[in-house]
Amino acid sequence: MALPKVDFYLLAAADARARLTAACRIAEKAYDQGLKVAVKTSSPGETAELDDALWTFADGSFVPHGLWPAEPDFAAATPVLIGNTALPTSHRDVLINLAADAPTDFSSYARICEVVAGDEDSRRHARVRWRVYRDAGCNPGKVEL
Repeated sequence: MALPKVDFYLLAAADARARLTAACRIAEKAYDQGLKVAVKTSSPGETAELDDALWTFADGSFVPHGLWPAEPDFAAATPVLIGNTALPTSHRDVLINLAADAPTDFSSYARICEVVAGDEDSRRHARVRWRVYRDAGCNPGKVEL
């Protein structure tokens, strides 16, 4: 299996809302391309916040999504799934990682999008994830937002 394409989306803003909005935009773009998206959050609270944000982040925008775990038929029909536990094997086109650590199963995804807030703690965790990906043979890239 080929290694995933990994990009770090570096935000100037340090607030959580900017991070969630960036994740929403990435999810929307992937959905528009017909890709199955998994979003790994850091907590049940962040899962709920992102669920709300996907309904409200842009006027006229709609990203069909649901929470994981879910019933298998619902999950299969839903392009974007959000959770803070192990994510389904059905959604491996794109992983948007909002968690502090790199997922242990990252090599099973085609693409990984790491969303990094502008505060020093977020940047420190991102540097650790960068090294994990690099040491596994990936060539992580940077995107300034």
